[in-house]
Amino acid sequence: MADRKSIVTAALLILAAAQAPAFAAGDAGKGQGVFKEQCAECHSVEAGRNRKGPSLFGVLGRAPGSVADYEYSDAMKANAEAWSEARLNDYISHPRRVVPGGKMKYDGLDDAGDRADLIAYLATLH
Repeated sequence: MADRKSIVTAALLILAAAQAPAFAAGDAGKGQGVFKEQCAECHSVEAGRNRKGPSLFGVLGRAPGSVADYEYSDAMKANAEAWSEARLNDYISHPRRVVPGGKMKYDGLDDAGDRADLIAYLATLH
């Protein structure tokens, strides 16, 4: 019985992994351009320099709502999941859906390639 349970568990894990969306690697050089075009009006990439939005320096791996000297919405502060590539991808795609009640006034970046490039650029900022 234990062997059958192990086989079923392994099969379910394999199926789940096969259906999980893979995050496409982007081009950081192109991502810098996407940042300038889509994000720079509100965000800085310099450590400690917040604008309308918090600095995005070191955003990957950081807890949401954790940049000093920036006043986050309660909705953003309530998020506990660190900013991974996949989470950033979801957030950049649909900010209000991922963090309902957040204060970012951005409709989202539809193009998956642009999002991948942007996230590759943000990953260089550390």
